[in-house]
Amino acid sequence: MFDHTSVSKHACSRARHRGIPDAAIDAAIEFGQYRSRRGADVYTIGWRNVRYWQVRGVDLSRWLGIEVVCSRSGLVVTVYRNHNPAAMRDRRPRDAA
Repeated sequence: MFDHTSVSKHACSRARHRGIPDAAIDAAIEFGQYRSRRGADVYTIGWRNVRYWQVRGVDLSRWLGIEVVCSRSGLVVTVYRNHNPAAMRDRRPRDAA
């Protein structure tokens, strides 16, 4: 479980307005897929995570698409529900022009 003092005011506000409970943030950090993006740590609950953990007795289905963005120091910066998971796929870097 994350330490609630390590959540920014922005993340608290965004989570509250978006209807994302603390338990979803905990679940994303504990069970979600980790990615390093643009100097931040991103934890995502995707359909593969839901399926993998469901067999092991953990139901993440209600939090499908939750993404938690943390700074390198561990501060939760923002939280949102990604309705387009294809947008987070790894992409090739653009060729230098």
